[in-house]
Amino acid sequence: MKSNPPGSSPEACKFAAQAPQQKTQAKPTKVARQKVLVTGGGGYLGFSLGSHLAKSGTPVILLDRRRPQWELCPETEFIQADVRDEEALYRAFKGVDCVFHMASYGLSGAEKLQKEQIESINVGGTKLVIDVCVRQRVPRLIYTSTVNVAFGGKPIEQGDEDSVPYFPLDKHIDHYSRTKAIADQLTLMANGTPLPGGGALRTCVLRPPGIYGPEEQRHLPRVAGHIKKRLFMFRFGDRKARMNWVHVHNLVQAHVLAAEALTAAKGYVANGQAYYINDGESVNLFEWMAPLFEKLGYSQPWIQVPTSWVYLTAAVMERLHLALRPICCLPPLLTRSEVRSVAVTHTFQIAKARAQLGYAPDKFRFADAVELYVQSTTRRPRGSTARTLLRLLLGLLLFLGLLALALHFLGLQPLQASVERL
Repeated sequence: MKSNPPGSSPEACKFAAQAPQQKTQAKPTKVARQKVLVTGGGGYLGFSLGSHLAKSGTPVILLDRRRPQWELCPETEFIQADVRDEEALYRAFKGVDCVFHMASYGLSGAEKLQKEQIESINVGGTKLVIDVCVRQRVPRLIYTSTVNVAFGGKPIEQGDEDSVPYFPLDKHIDHYSRTKAIADQLTLMANGTPLPGGGALRTCVLRPPGIYGPEEQRHLPRVAGHIKKRLFMFRFGDRKARMNWVHVHNLVQAHVLAAEALTAAKGYVANGQAYYINDGESVNLFEWMAPLFEKLGYSQPWIQVPTSWVYLTAAVMERLHLALRPICCLPPLLTRSEVRSVAVTHTFQIAKARAQLGYAPDKFRFADAVELYVQSTTRRPRGSTARTLLRLLLGLLLFLGLLALALHFLGLQPLQASVERL
């Protein structure tokens, strides 16, 4: 039997997709015409957006390769299809007034190393979505991008859409960020494309950081799993390094507002525009994750290791994953791009979204999402001090062993320049 995340059950659909014990003001909820479609609608964000729109009576199509793990709201239809399937898209887009293109691949972990899949979905799929929008006369397209189109390892403090350019495509160390940047640009360039019979395709992009919230399926469970396995016994990076996060309800709000801002009623204010979207706060990752360590019953990382060590170890894990992939799956604990994200400050302003979209993020606490997660899992008791120290020692030896492999056996000398900059 499928579970019901906040805002997905038939009853919750009547109440603006509110999380338990959390209140988020539903900003504008109407989307101009009759029907919207969400690619990647089986995922956490896509399903949350679809549920929010459905509760207002808007017919919603969720399109994804995988069925959602939650029950569908009334007014919601699910189509199992791939964004690379032109025929399926053409049928699904018929009569649709607005497309939210969220489908992507390669965000984290082992997925980040599957270049062909990432390229075909993130770039090829986006090209196809744009093409079918034009052929089916869909007037509005909102693309869910990422802050990584601008961040590539160099510090960014309170960057905005005008002052921070795209990070050079040939300088990205991960294919996900590179392909998302291409798709971001393709979407903006498609703005104003004439539609058959009159009118034009109007587009905009939203650039969120990491997402959190009740029953989030990627970041929190992955980190929690590493903590339970005692794989996060160290901390690294500048202790003052900051980043942004966004609660799922705030990001849903931003998408609804963006759709409205592409209508004549709002003066097409979002036409061809990009917007950074976050909670309006910056945090240090290790400090922000403190409630998770506490609720799981583990002490926070207290040993500081050089970022260069972690970066080289991540490079080793990436290469081991690729080398062993034909035999077995050995997912990397961290990738190089993830190391950079933790170690280097990258924060962005949301002033443009506030001014043009009317975006007003509500206040949420990561600790509340942690509380819900812990309630749904079994709490692991603290181990003895001796056992903890033994695991710490073994982890350190493994860490140093991987570092030795990086330096002596896998030919990673070209990485030295990148490491020195961290």
